[in-house]
Amino acid sequence: MDKKPKKIIIGISVGDLNGVGAELILKTFEDPRMFEFCTPVVFASNKAFQFLKKHLNMPVATQRVDSFERLSDKKLNIFSIWKESFNFEFGQETEEAGKRAIESLQEATKALKEKKIDALLTAPINKSNIQTKDFSFPGHTDFLAKELEGNPLMFMVSDELKVGLLTDHVAVKDVAGTITPKLIREKITTIYESLKKDFRVNKPKIAVLGINPHAGDNGVIGKEDEDILKPTIKDLYQKGMMVFGPYAADGFFGSNTYQKFDAVIASYHDQGLIPFKTLTFGNGVNYTAGLEAVRTSPDHGTAYDIAGKGKADASSFKEALFTAIQIVKNRKEYNGLTSNVLRKHKKI
Repeated sequence: MDKKPKKIIIGISVGDLNGVGAELILKTFEDPRMFEFCTPVVFASNKAFQFLKKHLNMPVATQRVDSFERLSDKKLNIFSIWKESFNFEFGQETEEAGKRAIESLQEATKALKEKKIDALLTAPINKSNIQTKDFSFPGHTDFLAKELEGNPLMFMVSDELKVGLLTDHVAVKDVAGTITPKLIREKITTIYESLKKDFRVNKPKIAVLGINPHAGDNGVIGKEDEDILKPTIKDLYQKGMMVFGPYAADGFFGSNTYQKFDAVIASYHDQGLIPFKTLTFGNGVNYTAGLEAVRTSPDHGTAYDIAGKGKADASSFKEALFTAIQIVKNRKEYNGLTSNVLRKHKKI
């Protein structure tokens, strides 16, 4: 008799405990049917989750574990990485919350590197209270870039729209100077490969948005689009990638032109994320493309204003969970189809 396939193990970093992250985790697994899709393990504190279950009146099935060999596939596993009680101050930016968020992320990433978990789902952090002399990253992506192999790229994804960024957490005044032909090639190649491997798009079609208003108007409003973007896009197209642009960003989404492409690449953070969140909020997922491992996150932050009130919407968190599961499956399928192709062909 065939053995039942092992469920995908999803590691979850708890994020800022004074925000909505832990509530989202509990709401996601409040429905026992969720355990049919994966085995979840949260890197946090069992004491903290027992408090939250009582505070939010959410009797989710949980168990404390100290070994990956003892994971339950029918409960929310809490891998306790600290034993002290956590002093909850919902909606407040505290040093203690930042410290625990870092510890959770570091332990979850370690498990990912050691292949104890199949994918990482990160609950929202506060970029301010995580800053210490030993941890000075502006966000998850930058930390994972250091810890994991690959060229990470913030890739906001949903069923209807996928948006990648040439630059992410860069000041607007520095955007034009940061974008180089080398950077453009790296980012477009990362998205192209991710579409094929992670989302099973056979022949990706990618649109690139201009750096300046109206994509520079043929050099009238800035030279960067003419001198940097256009030649690089043309070169990539001639090498076989279906890459088009640069397009003027202001009318690109309103005219539904984005629907003609598998992905859109924006030049900077707000150029891509404002339309993405406007069109997909609640259903969008922050995926880090280009890494050897799979990491997803919801498309929002800590939501301090509603923390601890039981009002958080878990839709985006659930989407991030399902996206991580699907990408793990897609990668396995892709690797199976593309590894040792010549050898398989010879056998046939």
